[in-house]
Amino acid sequence: MKKIAMQSVQMAIKLVPSPIREKVKRSERLTTFYSQSIRRSGLTYGEPTKRTKKKLYREFVSHHNKLIENVSFRNEPADLLVVVAGESGHEKTIKNLKSLNLPYVIWPAKKDEKGCPEFNELLLNKNTGSHVLLINAGDTLRPQSCYMMSALLQQDSYDLVYCDTDITADPKKPGSPHFLPDWNPELQLSAGYVSTGVLIKRELLNTVQLSAVSIAGLTSEIWLQKSDMRVGHIPSVLVIRDEEAHARQEVSALEDIARLTKQHTDAVPALNVEQKINHVQWPVKEQPLVSLVIPTKNAKELVKTCIDSIREKTLYKNYEIILIDNGSDEKESLEYFASLDALPEIRVIKYPGPFNYSAINNFGVSHAKGEIIGLINNDIEVIKPDWLTYMVGHAMRDDVGCVGAKLLYSDGCIQHAGVVLGYGGGAGHAHKYFPRYHPGYMKRLLATQNYSAVTAACLLVKKSKFLEVGGLNEQDLAVAFNDVDFCLRVRETGVRNVFCAEAELYHHESVSRGLDVAPEKAARFNRELEYLRSQWHAYISHDPAYSPNLTLKRENFSIKRREEFTALGPPTF
Repeated sequence: MKKIAMQSVQMAIKLVPSPIREKVKRSERLTTFYSQSIRRSGLTYGEPTKRTKKKLYREFVSHHNKLIENVSFRNEPADLLVVVAGESGHEKTIKNLKSLNLPYVIWPAKKDEKGCPEFNELLLNKNTGSHVLLINAGDTLRPQSCYMMSALLQQDSYDLVYCDTDITADPKKPGSPHFLPDWNPELQLSAGYVSTGVLIKRELLNTVQLSAVSIAGLTSEIWLQKSDMRVGHIPSVLVIRDEEAHARQEVSALEDIARLTKQHTDAVPALNVEQKINHVQWPVKEQPLVSLVIPTKNAKELVKTCIDSIREKTLYKNYEIILIDNGSDEKESLEYFASLDALPEIRVIKYPGPFNYSAINNFGVSHAKGEIIGLINNDIEVIKPDWLTYMVGHAMRDDVGCVGAKLLYSDGCIQHAGVVLGYGGGAGHAHKYFPRYHPGYMKRLLATQNYSAVTAACLLVKKSKFLEVGGLNEQDLAVAFNDVDFCLRVRETGVRNVFCAEAELYHHESVSRGLDVAPEKAARFNRELEYLRSQWHAYISHDPAYSPNLTLKRENFSIKRREEFTALGPPTF
């Protein structure tokens, strides 16, 4: 019924004359009201139908094939050996490799009574190939695959290169494309997203000890030992995967990654077989003090819900709460804040003056005693008791900067699950309005992973890192995009930002936030958006945590539509 109702609404809108529709779209108040009403109705969350997905992919394939068929190659492909991983189902793959005149070797990729056959030993018996291309049994390569992957690996001095894939029951028909992000270590450990079509320099393989029994595990194990390796990604579908073979291989590959993660780190991975996701708990041995900075003006009930949920539900206990009062004048709120200030783990500090989100949080951090800073909005409410444990585990890692949480609207829809640069020409939230338990695109709503930025509504970062980059930008970004700018400055120091899917909280944003429709607010927003665009143009042009094959017009990970296809010519190698 909901689907029929939504289709009726959409059909009715199409009957409205185009000039009127365009005029209405220019009204921020009306478009915001419409989008919020649709979301609250539960009729849609923006995911394309299966029919639409197939149509978009057919259009994409047609456009993309014309590009890569005309690719010009300056050099021959690298001298390579193809390794076919798997115990069975090699026939189709071997036939494909023979048609491409490619040398290959079978890697059983299994444990037996003699132990695990080491990958390195397998290669010792094959002296050919300065590069090794790994694919799973049942996979087939497109004719351009080896040229494009080896050309990228050679010209940009990468150690490892991987490509996008298509999972289909019929190789002659487009199926379900996996448009991957650039190298994303956390997503690899949690979801094994790189699991075939991997080209590796043989000299790199000679420097590591491998016990993996899957391509996804091997890719993970190399990174766990060589985290400084240079990884390249070709956003082109160069490997066609067999649907049945992929289903058989997926869980065993995740089991392999979990074993290797435990073997090479102090982390504790737990495989959720139903979700097909590894939940990795990084150790919190020293239990560092966490300073949770919460700005507010009045809003007693919101603040009470927030603080009560932290105090009553959070398992991690070594924290302090710093409530920043930005000019409260309601008697009830002031009395409540005074009662909070009497508690040993809470301090209430007054910040007079106009609202400036960046300045208020910087002020709060200056009073923080903790090794870890937590920026928390006053309309946050804890759902999962282990939220802070998971987030602190990530924040304490040497190679991690900002850590964000999965935030839900009051109705259970996704409010934040990572920030994507480029949405709307600025930035937006991945999978916004999707249902809480939806897996998302390629399970990216379930998986902890790297994003370029996360929201400061619930963000953890080392205090030393916060101070290193100078905190939030209170001069140029008083209200909007300050968290995105902050995360990118942290990322530029050489660490990764993390979206922690295991940390779930409510963000009652619609309760506390009005619409920025006043002229002065709109002007301020436009200035801050322009600052973001000018300062971080490279990320907006290509966010490494997102695929250039996916749309930037919506936050639903849909394939680009025809009008979004690039006008550029084919790549040259």
